[in-house]
Parts: sequence; structure tokens; C-alpha cells
Amino acid sequence: MSQEWDSFAAMQKPVLVIKLGTAVLTNDKGEIAQATIKKVAAGVAELIRDYNVILVSSGAVGSGKSYFSQYKGTLAERKAAAAVGNPILIRHYQRHFSVYAIPVAQALCERQHFSSRPRWLQLRETFSEFWKNGILPIMNENDLVSNVELKFSDNDELATLTAIGFDADALLLCTSVGGFLDADKQIIPRVEKVDGRILGLVQKGKSSLGLGGMLSKLTFTRLACSLGIRVVICGLGGKTPFMDALAGAAGTTFVPSVSNLKARQKWLASGSITLGSIFVDRGAARALGQRRSLLTVGIRKVTGKFAPGEVVQLKDEDSNIIGVAKARMSATETMGSLTSKNTIAAHADDIVLF
Repeated sequence: MSQEWDSFAAMQKPVLVIKLGTAVLTNDKGEIAQATIKKVAAGVAELIRDYNVILVSSGAVGSGKSYFSQYKGTLAERKAAAAVGNPILIRHYQRHFSVYAIPVAQALCERQHFSSRPRWLQLRETFSEFWKNGILPIMNENDLVSNVELKFSDNDELATLTAIGFDADALLLCTSVGGFLDADKQIIPRVEKVDGRILGLVQKGKSSLGLGGMLSKLTFTRLACSLGIRVVICGLGGKTPFMDALAGAAGTTFVPSVSNLKARQKWLASGSITLGSIFVDRGAARALGQRRSLLTVGIRKVTGKFAPGEVVQLKDEDSNIIGVAKARMSATETMGSLTSKNTIAAHADDIVLF
């Protein structure tokens, strides 16, 4: 066992990440539904006997925007509303979880918490202390100070990167429609692989959740599953929605692949800020699939600005993201070495494919 895992040796329970979106937390007026928070608390109280739970909760902006006259949803207004709404939201959780004697902790995170290895390990240490003392961490993005260029795309991304970084056993993405729907708007109970057929169900507009929302969920579901994490897109229906989802009795279960990545590689895939993209040709893509290093001769083009040691996205000729890598050279140096046959742009040990 490596040193970075020593402090977690006492935590024998698997990690479970639950993400609650605005649609499942609010009523028709956009207000936080107390009955929903109450049900979430009851469900989590059952789970903490067997899991170390992380709750990723939206709802801060919705909780705070009523305090602003003529609210229009600009970036500055959303940041301000989130700052007002976060303590309101956490008070709701405190009240309902206190019934089960479960203290809660607010964890407002930024992308930088995931991009720095030492900072990420400190975050893990803090969460370890939460769980050792029976405290439930409730995560959200720190909207007030997050740079717009480095924000999480949404809480689906935050929840997914958290699940990967903590090597979670499962990730529950709670939605208002209760699962992933087929062409007849019926929940598909099990999906073996997120492929073109599955994505096509969304692209044809068959999901009432909305194009962007479900596409986002499928994008991050595919990432989580590729790294060995089971994902369930589910709702909050029934008496025990979380238990039902984990048992495969509700929602849509996405089957994970077997992953043998090391902790450092999972961190690389989960949270590193990508400052640019490297587009590779088909030959290079095949070589990467065989766990080889990326040579500059296999690169078609480079976008963005990055320095040696910084993380970039790897894309194929169709602009699909196929992985991430820690660059050995800057963007300029990489572009200047495209004709070199033996120059390594990224070592195999610093590449994670999705």
C-alpha cells in the first residue's frame, strides 16, 4: 500500500457518490422542496451503515436568487446568488439530517482542488476525517471565486470527477425522469456500453430531461464506467430510491469496465485541468491503445497553450476526446517537433485513455 493511501486504511467501507440536480430538489416555483430533502436524508441514513457517502448537491443558486431584485441570471448574479444560497441550502440539510444524528459538512470545491496532486491528497485526508467522525460531506462548486474558464461544466462533472478520484464503488446521478429513456420514453434498466446507439436516443430528442442535461450525464457516465465505476441514473421515487437504484431495481444501471489504473493515473483522468488539446492520427491512436508513448510524428495539430508537465486532452481525427496526457513539451515545442520520428510528446505512464 502506497503512503498516500495509508491514512485511508481504516476506511473499510466503499465510497458512494450521490448527485442531486436542481430539477429533483426544487418545486414548480423553483424553491427547495423540503419533502425531497427529508427523503434524501432518510435514504442516506440507511446507506451510511455500508458506505462512505459523498453528496453532491445543486440548489444554491435557486436558494439565493430571490434575494436579488430583477434577477436575470448573469454570471455575476449567479455567483452572488450561490454565495447567498449555499448557507441556506446547507441549513436545510442540517435540519433534516439532524433527525438521524448525522452532522453535515459543506465542501465548496474549485477545479484547482483536483488539478494539484498535493491539494487533492489534502482533500482526501479531510474527507477521511469526516467519515471517521460520522460526518456527511456535501459538495458543491465554489461559484463565488471559480474562474469562468476553469469552472466545472456542471455538477455531473463534479460528481464524476469526485467518484473517480475517491475510487467510488458507485455513482448515483439523480434526475427528474428516473432513468435513461428509450425511444418510447420507457426507462432502460441496464446499459452495457454507452455507444452510438445509446447516444442516438438523446440526439433524436427522445429524452424529456433535455438534450444538454442527458448528454452531459452520458458523457461523464462513459468516463466513470471506463475507469471501473458503476453508474446509476435514477430518480427519487419509491420509499427507498437509493437502495433500489444500487440493487438494480430502479433507474438505469450502466455497467463498468474493469480498470487496473493506479491511483495517480485515476487522479490524472479525474481532475487535471486541461489547457490544450493534441490531435493524433489513426496510427497514433492505435499505438496509444497498445499502451505506447505518444510520439510527435503521430500528432496532426495542437491547440491551446500549455507548458511542459501540464495536462492536455488527446483527441482523434474526428475530434473525439480519447484521453488525457501530461505533456513533455510546451505547445510551441510540440508543434515544432511534428516531423521528428523519435521525439516523445507524452510518456505512456502519463497517459490515461477513456
